[in-house]
This record gives sequence, structure tokens and C-alpha cells, in this order.
Amino acid sequence: MDHSGAHVLTDVLFGGSILLGAALLSVLIFRRLGLGAVLGYLVAGIIIGPDGLGLIGEAETILSFAEIGIILLLFLVGLELSPSRLWLMRRDILLFGPLQVALCGLVMFAIIFAIMPFSWEAALVLGLPLGLSSTAQVLPLLQSRGRLKTDYGEKSFSILLFQDLSIVPLLTIVAALSRAPAPEGAPSGWTLALYALLAVVGLILAGRYLLSPLLKLVGKVSERELFIVTGLFAVCASAALMQSIGVSAALGAFVAGVMLAESPYRHELEADIDPFRSILLGLFFLAVGMMLDLDVIAQQPMLVVALAAALVIVKTGVIFALGRFFGLSNSAAIIMALLLSQGGEFGFVLFTAAQSALLIQPEAASLFGAVVTLSMATTPFLMILAGKLAERKQKSEVALDDPELAERANVIIVGHGRFGQNVSQIMQASGRSVTLIDQKPEQIDVAQEFGRKVFYGDGTRIDLLQRAGAAEACAILFCIDDRDLDAEALMPVRETFPNTNLFVRAYDRRQAMELMGDASLKITREVFESSVTMAEQALLALGEQKGRASRVVSEFRRRDQARLDAQFEAGDLHAGSRHSFGGVDSDDTILDDA
Repeated sequence: MDHSGAHVLTDVLFGGSILLGAALLSVLIFRRLGLGAVLGYLVAGIIIGPDGLGLIGEAETILSFAEIGIILLLFLVGLELSPSRLWLMRRDILLFGPLQVALCGLVMFAIIFAIMPFSWEAALVLGLPLGLSSTAQVLPLLQSRGRLKTDYGEKSFSILLFQDLSIVPLLTIVAALSRAPAPEGAPSGWTLALYALLAVVGLILAGRYLLSPLLKLVGKVSERELFIVTGLFAVCASAALMQSIGVSAALGAFVAGVMLAESPYRHELEADIDPFRSILLGLFFLAVGMMLDLDVIAQQPMLVVALAAALVIVKTGVIFALGRFFGLSNSAAIIMALLLSQGGEFGFVLFTAAQSALLIQPEAASLFGAVVTLSMATTPFLMILAGKLAERKQKSEVALDDPELAERANVIIVGHGRFGQNVSQIMQASGRSVTLIDQKPEQIDVAQEFGRKVFYGDGTRIDLLQRAGAAEACAILFCIDDRDLDAEALMPVRETFPNTNLFVRAYDRRQAMELMGDASLKITREVFESSVTMAEQALLALGEQKGRASRVVSEFRRRDQARLDAQFEAGDLHAGSRHSFGGVDSDDTILDDA
């Protein structure tokens, strides 16, 4: 290695040590104070940045690199959302999201135009970006508190997803108002939107016909490193495609995640990529703190504070009103409003674009960058306030403890709904110790009212089952109402815990056939036994002899299993019809009483 190369390596190692050391110290202090990690990262960035001690420069470069953390975050969120669930959220994404961005942005535009000496064009390109919130701050907060699947959590995510989409029309507005000469060959807004749509379609097709087969091939090799490489490749390729056409790179990563949401290997991908996401998101907030222009704040401290306060108040009021309009309770609406009240990281992108378009001066971009950063710093305090407000309106929510805290048990039951509750009571009645897991906070709250401890989490995840002690358990009973669960999805569980019995609840025959791909799974159709019991009781009430009723039921069970086996082998629900009673070609005779 030559001298210059060694010098660069020394600078990188020295800079990395300062970044990580400052982050470690600040986060420890702010966690201890109960103010959260994000504020710790922001303060650490301010201290070591150019306007602080000046220990680290090149904040823009660090920020660009750290934005990969946001990309990985959106990929991991996409892994949790199947296309069918996204379809159920379409109203919030396509209606709630646009209303929030438009109303918050236009109100801020009116305030800026009224109190500051800007043209209406400048006020518009400064006001509209303030309608966006911080995906990098809000989503990890919802995930860490187990609130992503609550009513306000899903609506918050829908808004954030639309905000990522809105980067295209907002950049189009900046380009339409631009006073700078248009670059030769630059695409129009409509062309950009068409490119984005084609790119999404292309990513979906690539996921189905290229990425899924590739993951199956990697699964056969059974090298964990290849899962990491494949996952990072999917994220980087999809994000790079979107970035190349001028769309949010995070949106491309999200689409890649949704493509793999139904893959049996999604849990491995999630476990492998999450550490990269955590580190890079911390680096992102460090860079945001480093970019804060303290000179701007020192010159106009009251103006910066007033604008940041106006931003938080306006967004809180507008989002609360929209939340109530869309059916949220007062407590849920205020929590969501305070959660989304800050400015977002895309504001920096749009301010830079507006500056390049000669719509605002660099001083204005720095001023509103400081406003966005200051508003981000208020979020931990506002969430403390939200928690206190929620306590006044409803019972304090039960703590969502990780299964790692559970005592080791003979049986792990995943899902504590109407099905899992009965199963757990029978297991406990037999004297077996049970660990209960559910990922619905409201279900956990209800269980707490009846004195039952249910741990929070997705019980199909390998890492969570390991923390719950699945390796020592005799059986895992999947009692969840997950109609997409099949043999492939449970294959990693089978391979990781080969000595543990797996029992699975199936919604219907179709799902039972999907699960029969693994002969070691014990499958129970959720309405089968209750329907058989009802029919047998009806026969007895109608005067049928008990012995004959039992033989009828036994024959039905035998034929139903034969029919299910035939359907599985043929892959067709119409197969095995001759085994059914009442069919065109079936034999409906029953043995006479002996």
C-alpha cells in the first residue's frame, strides 16, 4: 500500500471512530434520559460537525451514504406487507396521504408567504416539502414499540408511503417553476411518472420470475452469506433503478420488499439485513445533525424556533382532523398527529432542487433545513406528551414484552385469538407449560385483562422463535389466521428446529393442501371438527342410534381424508369427488349395524 492509500485509510478509520464513539456516548446518555436514540444521534452530529467541534467534515457525503439506511428500512417494511394487505390499505394511501401532504404543505406555504419576503414561487417550493414527515424517524419508532399494525400505525405508514411517492410530483412542481435553463433532454413530469410506473411493473415481474427462483436456488445451497448477498442485491438493484429515473430510491426498495413478502425466505432476509439498517439509520441522523447550520440559528434564533413551532402545530392540527375524519379515535388521532408532526428528510432534497432551480437562495435552504432538523428534535418530547394524553383517554396499554423474557416452556403457541385460546387452555390443563405469542397489541391487551401473559412478535420468524426457546420446546402450535401460510413458509422453522413437533391451523381445504407439502406437519382445519360435532349432535337429536351415528362420522372422516389426499396429489380441488357423500358418482352406502 502506498503512502497516499495508507493516509486515506487512516482518515477513514479515524473518522469512523469519531462517528461511532460520538454516537455511542450520546445515545447512551439520551436513552438514559428517556429521550430516544434519534435525538442522541442529532446532538452527536451537531457536536462533532463543522459548526460544532469540527472533528468531521463532508456531512453531505456521509448523508448520501447513510440514506441507504432509509432504503433498507423501506425494504424491511415491504417484507411485512403482502400485496393483498396493501390493497386493503389503498384508501389510506391514495386518499389520506394526498390530503395530508397537500393540506399541510399549502398551510405552510400561506404562512411563509404571509410573514417572509419571498415570492409566491419561493414560498410554495419551501412550504410544500414541509408537508412531508420523516420516514427514517417514524417507522423505526412504530416498529420498536410494536405499533406498526395498530389502526394509527397502519394509517401513519400509508401516509409515509404516499409521501415517498409524492417526491415525483413535488420535483415536477419545482421543475415547472424553475428559473434555471432546463437541462437538454430532461424528461417532463408526465414522462417521469410513466417511467416510475413502468419501473414498478418491471420490478414486480423481476421479483416473480427472477428473484424468487434465485432465492430457491440459494436456499438449496444453504449458505447464510448468500442470503445476505441476494437480499442486498435486490435492495440495491431496485433502488438504483428508481434513482436512475429520478424517483425515490426508497420506493424501489419498498417494491422489492413487497415482491418478497410472500417468499418462504423473507424471515431470513429480514434477520440478516436488519443490523445494516440500524447502523446506517443512526449514521443518517448523525449526518443530519452535522449539516445543521448553527450560524443561521444564531443570526435568527426566534424565527427558526417560530417556524419550527408553526410546522409542528400546523401538522398536528391538520393530521388530527384528518385522522378523526378517517375514523380514528381521539387518542389514536392525536398520537398519529404528534408522530408525523416533524419535517422529513426529503425536505433537504427538495430544498436543494429549489436552490438549483434558482427559486430560493442558499441562505433560505439553510434556514429551512434548520427548521426541519429542529422539528425532528421535538419528536421524542412530543411522543412523551402523546403517551400522557393517551393515558387520560384510555387504560394504559400493556407492555409488549419480547418472548426472550418468557420462561422456557414445553409448548409454544403462536396466535392467541379464538382458536389459540382454547388450545392454550387444554395444554395448560394437561400440566404443560406454555409460552403464548401474538403480534396484535389489542389482542395482548385483552389477554392481560384476563390475567394471561402473551408476548409480542411475529411467531413465524426464526430469530423470535429462537429467543422464545423453540429449540428446547416439544411442540410449536401455529394457531394464527394466516391464510398465506404454507409448507414453504414453514420450511425454515422445520429446518431450524428439527426435533420440535409442528402443528398448524389451516383456514380451509385449499390451505390444508398448501401445508401438506411437508408431511411432518400436523394440520387441523379450523372449522372441520366443529362441523363434524354439530352434525353428529344433530343426528342424535333426530333419533339416530349412537353407534350408527359414530360409524357415519367415522366413514365421513375416512372418505374426507381420502379425498384430501387425492386433491393434494392432483393439485386440483375437483379431484377425489367420488369419495364425497352426495356426489354424482359417489357411493353413499353405509354399513348396516352389526
